[in-house]
Amino acid sequence: MTILIRPSAESDLDAITAIYAHAVTHGTASFELDPPSKTEMAGRRAAILEGGYPYIVAEKDGTILGYAYAGAYRTRPAYRSTVEDSIYVAPSAQGQGVGRALLAALLDECEARDFRLIVAVIGDEDSHGSIALHRSLGFELVGVFKGIGYKHGRWLSTVLMQRTLGHGIEAPPTRPIAAG
Repeated sequence: MTILIRPSAESDLDAITAIYAHAVTHGTASFELDPPSKTEMAGRRAAILEGGYPYIVAEKDGTILGYAYAGAYRTRPAYRSTVEDSIYVAPSAQGQGVGRALLAALLDECEARDFRLIVAVIGDEDSHGSIALHRSLGFELVGVFKGIGYKHGRWLSTVLMQRTLGHGIEAPPTRPIAAG
């Protein structure tokens, strides 16, 4: 399957919203309980882009198969070189390498922006595919928050993984502290 990975566009929002709605409604990757509207998703995307973070999509033959973005891990200035990844793949495209293509491209985008560490906060210890995907691209297990959320009638844990980017912690950050 030839997959095009490219920056997201406003015209992708219908597909992005639908993919995320399915994940919220049927999965544990997100701890949201109700799918947000297209307007809300547009606002979230705009905030990611305005912050200087990457927001990408996977496309094949004009169809959006998935999307990924990196955002601030935490908002305090000392965290400015650390990002958290988010990856969502359409149900019909799962198991076809879309998530791997998105994550690999996202890592490249984050390194190009001189982020130094990327964190994966994976919903549910049973998300074996996501855990394996992250591990295959160099993420290491940091720990597990047991029973931190309740969704779909059960307690869910959160798996924390991290990966060094670029120069890592071998040198001070070059990213400026945001004004505000």
